[in-house]
Amino acid sequence: MATLTEVQQFCKDHGIRMVDFKMTDIRGRWRHLSIPAEHLTEKTMTYGIGFDGSNYGYAALEKSDMVFVPDLNSAVIDPFAEVPTLSMIGDVMVISEPDNYPFDQYPRNVAKQAVRYLKELGIADEMIVGPEYEFYIFDGVRYVNTPERAGYSIAAHQATWAGDEEFNNNGYQVGHKDGYHTVPPRDVHFDLRSRISMKLLEMGVHVKYHHTEVGGCGQQEIETELGEMVEMADATMAAKYVIKNEAALEGKTATFLPKPVAGEAGNGLHVHMLLLKDGEPVFYDNDGYMQLSQTALWFIGGLLKHARSLCAITNPSTNSYKRLVPGFEAPVTIGFASANRSAVIRIPAYAKSPMDKRFELRNPDGTCNPYYAMSAILMAGIDGIRNQIDPFNKGWGPFDFNLFDLPAEELAKIDGLPSSLEEAADELEKDHDYLTAGGVFPETLIQILLDQCRKDAGTVNALPHPKEFELYYDL
Repeated sequence: MATLTEVQQFCKDHGIRMVDFKMTDIRGRWRHLSIPAEHLTEKTMTYGIGFDGSNYGYAALEKSDMVFVPDLNSAVIDPFAEVPTLSMIGDVMVISEPDNYPFDQYPRNVAKQAVRYLKELGIADEMIVGPEYEFYIFDGVRYVNTPERAGYSIAAHQATWAGDEEFNNNGYQVGHKDGYHTVPPRDVHFDLRSRISMKLLEMGVHVKYHHTEVGGCGQQEIETELGEMVEMADATMAAKYVIKNEAALEGKTATFLPKPVAGEAGNGLHVHMLLLKDGEPVFYDNDGYMQLSQTALWFIGGLLKHARSLCAITNPSTNSYKRLVPGFEAPVTIGFASANRSAVIRIPAYAKSPMDKRFELRNPDGTCNPYYAMSAILMAGIDGIRNQIDPFNKGWGPFDFNLFDLPAEELAKIDGLPSSLEEAADELEKDHDYLTAGGVFPETLIQILLDQCRKDAGTVNALPHPKEFELYYDL
C-alpha cells in the first residue's frame, strides 16, 4: 500500500480496529505503540507520533523528544493480535523547525544511509543479502541472578538429558550434536516451523527452506530468499517476532542466544551477500576465483580487514564469544574459502549462476541489531573496494581445508576473531573510520555502542559464576 487512502480503505475492508507501530531500539528489539485505526490520518503521516527516544537506548535525555513516521509499504496484519490490528514499521525523525529530519542514530536510518553511500560512490545500486536464522526451541527455561542464587535450567524433551524423565518421554531423543535434518518423530518441531514459515510468508518474508540444525536439544534453522538490504533487515525483525510468538502460542520458548547450551552447536546468523548495478551482478566473473570478480574479492578483503572490529556490531553480546570457539562450525580464524564452513567467509559452491554468485559471512549471530550489522558489513566491503584490499595478497586465503584441524603452531599464524566482547570493543575503538565514512555511522553512535559493550562485559564479569564454586570453593 503506497497511499494513506489505500491503508484506510484496507482497514475498513478487513475490519481493522487498531494500528500498531513497531520501532527498533539500539539493541535490536522491537518496541511498539498502538492507536485506534480511525486515528491514522494525514496528520499522522505529516507530523508523526511523539515518543521518548532516551528509553530506546539512543539520544540524550535532554534531547529525547522524537517522532515516529510510519512506512505505509510495511503495513501487514499482525497475526498474533486478538483485536484485528494492522502493523507498520517506519522511521524516527528529530523534531526541528521548519521541518523534521531523520535521526542519524536510528537503526533503519543508518541502513538507508549505507545504501545511499553505496549508490553515491557508483559501486552498485543495491546490496542484496540473505540471512539464515538459527535458533533453539525449548519446552521451558528458567534463570535467576540474585545475590544469593545464580543459575539457569532448560527443559527440552527431545534432548538426551530428558531420556530418564518419567513424563513425556517416547524414547526418540536426539543425540548430542546429532540434530541436523532429523525427521519426525525426532523432529518434534516440524509442524511448528511450517506454521512459522506460513506466517512469515503472510508478513511478506519469503522462506527458502526450514529444517532442524546440528544442536540435538532443539536447534532449528529458517533461511529466507535473498532481498534488498534494508528490506531484509526489516524481515529479520519480523522473523524474530514471528518465531518467538508462534513458539509461545504452543507453550514453548524460542531463543537466538548464540550459545544457550554448553557443548552443543551455537546459533549463528550467517549473511549471504551480493551487489547489483543496473540490475546486473557486480560480483560475477567467469574467469575469477570461484567465478568471483575482482570487486567481489576487494569486498571480501574489506570484510576480513575489519573482521575484528565488526564483531562489536555483528556479535555484540558476552554470550557471542561462547559460540566463537573452535570445533562447532563457528569460524574463529580470519580467512575465506570455497564451500568451507570453518572459514569466516564461505563461498558457496552451489551458487554458480551470475545472479546467484555470492559469499557469506559466518560469524554474526542473532544478538546483533540487524540494521547496524548489515550496514557495518556493507561499509567494510565498500572500504575494501575503495582501497582495493586483495585478500590473496594479505594472506587471508583461500583456506580450502578444515581450519579446526590445523596444528596449534599453524593456527597461531592466522589472525583470529576476538575472544571476548571487551576485545571486540577495543578493536572497534581503534578501527571505525570505515563506518563513519560518508556520514553513515555517527561518531556519537559508535561511542554509545562501545559503552554498551563495555558495560555488558563489566556486568557479566563482576558476577560470581557457578563453575567457580565447583573449581575453587574448597581451596
